[in-house]
Amino acid sequence: MATTKWTLDASHSEIQFKVRHMMISNVSGEFQKFDASVETDGDDFTTAKIGFTADVDSITTKNEQRDGHLKSPDFFDAANHPQLKFEGTKLEKVDDESYKLHGNLTIRETTKPVTFDVEYGGTIVDPWSATRAGFTINGKVNRKEYGLQWQALTEAGGLVVGDDVKIHANVEFVKG
Repeated sequence: MATTKWTLDASHSEIQFKVRHMMISNVSGEFQKFDASVETDGDDFTTAKIGFTADVDSITTKNEQRDGHLKSPDFFDAANHPQLKFEGTKLEKVDDESYKLHGNLTIRETTKPVTFDVEYGGTIVDPWSATRAGFTINGKVNRKEYGLQWQALTEAGGLVVGDDVKIHANVEFVKG
């Protein structure tokens, strides 16, 4: 079967995260520069070979001081670890609209296996005759498992930043 290459349409995609702040609310952020590649046998996504990278220096939480702290050695250490990477190992079909994406996530040179929930939005041919496929990806990772160890306590002894980071991505690919 012929290999199909799918190219990320970054202008119609987003990579976001949320983490607890003071354990009473969430802070949201996103990566503004990222790329992904997908190769399938024909149009069968269960055969997908998936690669993803995000530039740590492109992180934004809409707060310049916090963004600088996230890029510092306390968290991502962007100067020494400029990218985070994901390599898919298996895309397991649950039903016609749901998959489990298994793979390895690397942050700060630490690689751990992860599993994300994937919702398949469908495949269409757009008005310019390009075939597009859309997916929504959700999951959670523990930041401390990747060396993002910084922690402070409130005056009452509560944590300033939660350990679990929720990941949410909407991605659109163009067959090509």
